Amino acid sequence: MKSDLFSSEHLAQQATVPGMTLQNAKSIKYAVNGEMHARQGAMIAFRGDLQFERKGQGIGGMLKRAVTGEGLPLMAVRGQGEAWFAHEAANCFIVELEHGDVLTINGRNVLCFDPTISYEIKTVKGAGMTGGGLFNSVFTGYGKLGLMCEGHPIVIPVTPQQPVFVDTDAVVGWSANLTTSLNRSQSFGSMIRGGSGEAVQLRLDGEGFVIVRPSEAKPEKATAN
Repeated sequence: MKSDLFSSEHLAQQATVPGMTLQNAKSIKYAVNGEMHARQGAMIAFRGDLQFERKGQGIGGMLKRAVTGEGLPLMAVRGQGEAWFAHEAANCFIVELEHGDVLTINGRNVLCFDPTISYEIKTVKGAGMTGGGLFNSVFTGYGKLGLMCEGHPIVIPVTPQQPVFVDTDAVVGWSANLTTSLNRSQSFGSMIRGGSGEAVQLRLDGEGFVIVRPSEAKPEKATAN
């Protein structure tokens, strides 16, 4: 049988070392040798002796998810083998954290990560109850973090001289040392008249970067528990 489908570009090769690699622009392959963590429902294929187990967020995380409708539903993958992860053909990226790095990421953009990385769902400081990104996941430790993004992300530097303002529905994440607050870009009178639809943004101050996607968030599809 002959076809471009069977070219090396599409062929899944046997992993030679454990850990996370890009299979292609839309999926991540993880060679599991023990344990790793991934988004529930994101596994699209696997081979070998692997077990998948739902991972709890703890009482605090469950309460925050119940309040906001957001969170980071995870599963632990254990054993020996290879697994592939993707979500609705979103673009995939791998970020390698070193000791001391702290990265804040919206839970909807997390695909998978090494067990040496830990996370905590935290309140976005300064966002108040009107912020679209009230809770985000803060990652620490060392290892690789697999992210996904609808479209090609934009990484914008933030400096003390140039704060950056982002739509709370478009933000993917930012370096955790930045200070966050809400910015109102419309006057009260403009809001009464209907406004521009862009009344409130998340303001980031300090030295670092912010990652945004070229579209606003779509409502998450309901998933079976």
